[in-house]
Amino acid sequence: MLIVEDEPFLAEAIRDGLRLEAIAADIAGDGDTALELLSVNAYHIAVLDRDIPGPSGDEIAKGIVASGSGMPILMLTAADRLDDKATGFELGADDYLTKPFELRELVLRLRALDRRRAHNRPPVLQIAGLRLDPFRREVYRDGRYVALTRKQFAVLEILVAAQGGVVSAEELLERAWDENADPFTNAVRITVSALRKRLGEPWVIATVAGVGYRIDTAPGAEREGGDRG
Repeated sequence: MLIVEDEPFLAEAIRDGLRLEAIAADIAGDGDTALELLSVNAYHIAVLDRDIPGPSGDEIAKGIVASGSGMPILMLTAADRLDDKATGFELGADDYLTKPFELRELVLRLRALDRRRAHNRPPVLQIAGLRLDPFRREVYRDGRYVALTRKQFAVLEILVAAQGGVVSAEELLERAWDENADPFTNAVRITVSALRKRLGEPWVIATVAGVGYRIDTAPGAEREGGDRG
């Protein structure tokens, strides 16, 4: 899991305590580090302090919710007023624990969140030798594990869910990036290109010229003109 906490002694105490419970955790001491870790790692749960340097815990929570990952969020903060808790839940928090707290209570709440997450497990998606598990955030191609960044995973998940249908670059930008993404950016093209390389040859993501991208259900076979860009 990811612990976002700017008090280093508290963050390390939480991490060490969770380790004794066989729960692995990374620490982010500020919002920028949290966003960086979330972009490259798939976490089961995020524990967020709301008042941190850089992007706030509230902003981190909004980003997690917008990503569609379904990652549970536990807000960890000194603000204990009912109004503070209400705004936290409105932002997408699944649970709320105020400081000071007992480590045992944190562990119990985290395990409850993980059980709830398991009950809402989305189905594994498969096509053209690809196996994508949204719950575990894992991708395999022909039995080989493929390590992807968070953005690459998001793009691939959308394409795989389309089951061979064409998805436009505009739709990928809208669904895999946030609402502030520049509509003229080449981020989609760059991400798809990197994703192709990660998945390996023969290329399984085909370009339909002037339309968008799709999963090639027969990778390696001869494609129609304009379908290899």
